[in-house]
Amino acid sequence: MNEAVLAPCDRGIADGKAGAAVAHPRLVLATTILASSLAFVDGSVVNVGLPAIARSFPADAGSLSWVVAAYLLPLSALLLIGGAAGDRYGHRRLLLLGIGLFLAASLLCAAAPGLYWLLAGRILQGVGAAMLMPTSLAILGTSFSGAARGRAIGIWAAIGAAAGAIGPLIGGWLIDLAGWRAIFLLNLPIGAAAMWLGARYVTDRPSANPAPLDWPGACLVTAGLAALTWGLTLASSQQGAPAAAWSIVAVGAVLLALFLRCEQRRGAQAMMPLSLFSSRAFVGLNILTFLLYGALGGMLVLLPYLLIELKGYSATQAGAALLPMPLLIALTAPTMGKLAASFGARLPLTIGPAVVAVGFLLAMRIGAADNYWTATLPAMLTISLGMAGAVAPLTSAVLGAVDARHTGMASGFNSAVARTGGLIATAMSSAILVAHAQQLQSSFHVAMAVCAASAAAASACAFLWLAPKD
Repeated sequence: MNEAVLAPCDRGIADGKAGAAVAHPRLVLATTILASSLAFVDGSVVNVGLPAIARSFPADAGSLSWVVAAYLLPLSALLLIGGAAGDRYGHRRLLLLGIGLFLAASLLCAAAPGLYWLLAGRILQGVGAAMLMPTSLAILGTSFSGAARGRAIGIWAAIGAAAGAIGPLIGGWLIDLAGWRAIFLLNLPIGAAAMWLGARYVTDRPSANPAPLDWPGACLVTAGLAALTWGLTLASSQQGAPAAAWSIVAVGAVLLALFLRCEQRRGAQAMMPLSLFSSRAFVGLNILTFLLYGALGGMLVLLPYLLIELKGYSATQAGAALLPMPLLIALTAPTMGKLAASFGARLPLTIGPAVVAVGFLLAMRIGAADNYWTATLPAMLTISLGMAGAVAPLTSAVLGAVDARHTGMASGFNSAVARTGGLIATAMSSAILVAHAQQLQSSFHVAMAVCAASAAAASACAFLWLAPKD
């Protein structure tokens, strides 16, 4: 999923924690921005590099889709335990460890002699991102208080969105100039600066009474998502016997069911306390998040591929083609948030995804002979307006659907759900990533129809599951 469109509840992870004065607040803020920018940029830049990677490592559809999925899988599954590990072992320590792992993984990706080495590097990048993302926010939560905390988180979110937005453009330029390996080398100076600042200016200590880490839950959810993603990838790309693919999906479903059972037994010490789901609104909002961000994630993987392979765009042009979306969301989301505060979340969360669905239907007009200004841009602008209307209300609604003690857990879970939606969408779209010519165009149109249906279902979730006052 393109991290230019921030996962809806990343911001809430830092809420509700006691702030403390720090000697160099601006440098602490700079550290968290640089660290999280690693995850934001790599969550978006690889999308425009898929065609070039496919030419370097000729592979089947399932293997190519894993270039994206291998990053999203550990990030989705380990996001919650990454935050808990920071509370237990110290945010500074985990931040530096996460940055170091991310940099080592980036070097592995850049030097990968084959596709499976690249996938190994992407997995390690996802693990590093799962450590540094929640830890960056937790550091903001403990280093600032009151209005200063709100300003710091706002700056963090704005610059993170800008980094994710410009990532495909810079990445495309680097690909055209020096090849796809350069997009991973871009992480090295950013990460080195973040590590130096973090080692010098971030100070903290482990919590006095840390909760035990939920390793059984983390292992089960990771294995379950991996099996589910693998099975759906095989089924989508029509590799092997269909029965084998669906058997793997079934194994993933069983593992996820065991994860829920494990969380039930652990109670309040679970990485995902099931008591959260006693709230009808919380359940509906997370289903909405999965459907909406899954559709968006699938589109942001497939559209650059289509533009490059079918319409002959350079990687730079494909990155630039995506730029209107995060820019429009950044410009209009604050206004949409104010409107949502006046009318409640139900109305914007019903209308916003419905507008996104219309945008996906407009994307079905994109073809080999169509002009960017008359086909691609109108679809992108419509999707952007719909997402702008949904992002801020969704954040507020999720945080308001649970009691104050669970806002951090609820926001972290909602962020993981958003990324899981992109993970599943990537797995299901794997066959499109190796299609060509008319088959690619036809398959893309079918995918956009499915995305439209998913966004429309998200709209229905808001209408049916949220009370009018929400």
